[in-house]
This record gives sequence, C-alpha cells and structure tokens, in this order.
Amino acid sequence: MTLHAEEEMSDDELSIFDVERSLLTGEIIERQKDTQTGEWKYLVKGQTVTGDEIVVVAKISPIGKLVIVTVYRV
Repeated sequence: MTLHAEEEMSDDELSIFDVERSLLTGEIIERQKDTQTGEWKYLVKGQTVTGDEIVVVAKISPIGKLVIVTVYRV
C-alpha cells in the first residue's frame, strides 16, 4: 500500500476492508503499461463492504508482491 493510496483511502473514508473486498469481488476494467518502466498497472472496479463502487489501481512489484497504487470512488 503506497502512501498515496493510504491518503486517498482516508480522503474517501475507505478502509482496508473496502479495498480487500473490491479486489476479491471486482474485475479488471483496464490494463495500462508504463512507457518508462514497462510495468503494467491494473484498474480493478469492485464494491466496498457497504456496496459502493470503487476502483483500486494496483501493480505487481519486481519481487512479486501486489502494490496498491491508489484507490478512488466511482
């Protein structure tokens, strides 16, 4: 979880449980490739624990860990 993602979660009054539920129940709506690093990031649209829609932007780190880049309400 990046600092930016934590700040956005706080601004939108979202919890880690909202992010987790969105990732577990959502679907990838877009894949974007960084032209400089060649890394892919994925936009996953899903629902919070209360049923609101959010998008989680994530990527796979070089060591194979999921990194949450940002989160926002739809």
